[in-house]
Amino acid sequence: MRVIAGSARRLLLKTPEGMDTRPTTDRIKETLFNMLMPYLPGAVFVDLFSGSGGIGIEALSRGATKAYFVENNQKAVSCITDNVEHTHFTDKAVILKQDVFAAIRGSIKDTADVIFLDPPYNQEYEKRTLELLREAAFVSEDTLIVVEAALKTDFDYVQELGFVIEKEKCYKTNKHVFVKRCA
Repeated sequence: MRVIAGSARRLLLKTPEGMDTRPTTDRIKETLFNMLMPYLPGAVFVDLFSGSGGIGIEALSRGATKAYFVENNQKAVSCITDNVEHTHFTDKAVILKQDVFAAIRGSIKDTADVIFLDPPYNQEYEKRTLELLREAAFVSEDTLIVVEAALKTDFDYVQELGFVIEKEKCYKTNKHVFVKRCA
């Protein structure tokens, strides 16, 4: 896995050993960041269920000024720390070794421009996360939330939570769903 574009372009990133994380492939990451580019310059980026930190690091490489990495697996947190140091983004990164739900309730202090979440598939973590983000102080009407989920994951409930789906990008086995708070 590597950084695709920006100031840390081509730098290789570590991934945690084992099957607890699923690093986003370079091709899908490139497609995602082509869609996110207008949001990144000067952005505060929140990477929930961070894994290796590759998504948040890509955001920093492409112009985000700060990234929060939220992960509760110690091996993954060590990997994120190594990757942030390797890409020289230590001064722009806030690494939170804690449960995502706890972090949403009080650890993220800056208003987020983009929130990315890639929770374990088929466990309804997307819904639980969006329920908490609905009330989170760091989420504004302008905050773009991107959820990576299994292709068949149903998002019919988002309107009930006060969100609107702006777009959806489907791949072979998964998809990215772009949501915002209803105005």
